[in-house]
Amino acid sequence: MIRIISILVGLFFTVALAWSFGNGAYTAITEPAPVTAEHEFHKHPKEVHFASDGAFGKFDRQQLQRGFQVYKEVCSACHSLSHVAFRDLTALGYSDAEVKAIAKGFQVPGIDPNTGEAAMRPGMPTDYFPKPFANDIAARAANNNAVPPDLSLMTKARHDGGKYVYSLITGYQPQPAALLKEFPDAKTPPGLHYNPYFANLNLAMAPPLTSEGQVSYSDGTKSTVDQMAKDVASFLIWTAEPKLEKRKQTGWPVLGFLLFATVLGFLSYKNIWHDKKKQLHS
Repeated sequence: MIRIISILVGLFFTVALAWSFGNGAYTAITEPAPVTAEHEFHKHPKEVHFASDGAFGKFDRQQLQRGFQVYKEVCSACHSLSHVAFRDLTALGYSDAEVKAIAKGFQVPGIDPNTGEAAMRPGMPTDYFPKPFANDIAARAANNNAVPPDLSLMTKARHDGGKYVYSLITGYQPQPAALLKEFPDAKTPPGLHYNPYFANLNLAMAPPLTSEGQVSYSDGTKSTVDQMAKDVASFLIWTAEPKLEKRKQTGWPVLGFLLFATVLGFLSYKNIWHDKKKQLHS
């Protein structure tokens, strides 16, 4: 009896699932979703090459340092890097003394040793990059009711992360006349900025990089908007995956070992079972 009930319950759920799938497919065909401005005018990230791309890609340390400089002088006013410690910057080629100097330039939450009360103090290499706002309410008040996201893992959280960051930074533009003609109600609201590389086309963040020379690179590289955007995108690729080079370096020997082990296993199989197969066929 229990077996029959189990079969009937399973059959019921199978029929219900099939009906739901069929009904959903029929609805999608007969009542297609309305075309929206986001669907029509949203763009995929631009094609751009980074030194870390590909199976043999490696980080360009000079570019990472330039990207960090862009983050420090432009992006850090609104965006945090809560998963990155100052001491991690040694991987970019900074010396211990330089890391200490960089950390000291940031104020981080601490405790006053005399009163025991919360206070701000200069950062140390062991500290993590501090948040630019005390809380989300303060962040919203300063950014048109939007909380700037943490950038530590941004390039892993978005499809084509590095390309997405680069495209977003360089993608600000006036709304196309064709968009307003086709979707009159899709006009960018006051306080927001049109960007076709953002999911809903409008975002609260103003263009962060607006002119050449906005950041003066210490290595003499010409700081065009395109160059700065590419550099900071490369830096954020590193913050999201600082072990990328090590992973690639480890991956190739592992693949080589697996290939060798596969060939060795196949040859062993042939050798061990060679006589057995002859006996079976004789």
